[in-house]
Amino acid sequence: MKRMSRNRAVLAGGLAVATLGTVAAGVGVARGGEGDSRRAGPGEREIAALFDRWNAALRSGDAERVTDLYAEDAVLLPTASPRIRTDHAAIADYFTHFLRKKPWGEKLRTEIEVLDADSAIDAGVYRFHLTDPATGVTKPVDARYTYVYEKRGGTWLIVNHHSSVLPAEG
Repeated sequence: MKRMSRNRAVLAGGLAVATLGTVAAGVGVARGGEGDSRRAGPGEREIAALFDRWNAALRSGDAERVTDLYAEDAVLLPTASPRIRTDHAAIADYFTHFLRKKPWGEKLRTEIEVLDADSAIDAGVYRFHLTDPATGVTKPVDARYTYVYEKRGGTWLIVNHHSSVLPAEG
């Protein structure tokens, strides 16, 4: 009987150690997975900086530099044109004309939503400062905006950009 008790005790102890080891390993894997996914995704600062990159491209006066920030299949619903732009040639055409006004923007309000490691939305209100090429007078224009970004080939690109003049309170 003593021998059976000793075997049961050894078996029970071994089972307890095996169970504890399995639980500890499972918790470690779960925590590791959570930490890895959080580190892999972009933060709000990284997404906010994409506007600064776009604004710097605007200030360069180079329509191609601005257009290169858009995906090949991007959609642009621009502030100063009634036409929807759906390819690089049309987006470049818009910026060729828009850049004659020497625009630069500043965000007044922004709401950023990181969807996953490769996509995010930045929406809000911005103010453009536009210079009339004929008079040289600069005036502000407030507009609503939405940028939808996707990371493609390791680079953040604009896949959808909507901008419309802010309506008067009604």
